[in-house]
Amino acid sequence: MNQNRRDLLGDAAIEVLAEAGGRGLTHRAVDAAAGVPLGTAKNYYPTRDSLLRAVAERCVEQYHAITAQVAASEAGPADREGLVAMFRGLLANLAGPGRPRMLAYLELQTEAARKPWLSAILDQIATADFTGFELAQRAAGLPVTPQRAASVTLALHGAILHLLADGPRTLAAAGLEDPDQFVRSLLDAVYPESPSGRHVVYGRSLRNDLTPARPEHR
Repeated sequence: MNQNRRDLLGDAAIEVLAEAGGRGLTHRAVDAAAGVPLGTAKNYYPTRDSLLRAVAERCVEQYHAITAQVAASEAGPADREGLVAMFRGLLANLAGPGRPRMLAYLELQTEAARKPWLSAILDQIATADFTGFELAQRAAGLPVTPQRAASVTLALHGAILHLLADGPRTLAAAGLEDPDQFVRSLLDAVYPESPSGRHVVYGRSLRNDLTPARPEHR
């Protein structure tokens, strides 16, 4: 199989999903989006399920390529402000240049609700998100627990859905009119700070640098 042609068809299918939704994903539409002769997509992917599989695998490839690029260019957020910038940038990207890829991914998730084999492919992306976002929160020096890290990740996933729908009243109700403030409020809710600048953990505080407390002298 020609790898370049495969990638071209996969990218075209993502474009079709983003613009026309699941019902618009046909071999003819993919051929037109890719600018290839009619019948090309069907020759590579004879059934609609094989076409869906190709799109899902292409989304996974793109996700890993993007995360690898980010990891290579950044050492990770060094503090809370760095984490705010990272999450704010994520929301801005998915509401802007990353919008088509995210819309296609959501269409695939809808299909995956009825196709376990498709869910298994997409599960790679969701799992990597939870792992990567938890590592980012740890790198920022926050008092992370798996539950807290997952809460932040789930909140960001929910925010992305509303940003894509772009309903003004919903954005206002969720505080997403200002993505920077949304991220700050989210982190404040999950990782509250005391007036002294310490993170509050179960009724006590933890300094930002996580320096162990000195033992008390009797």
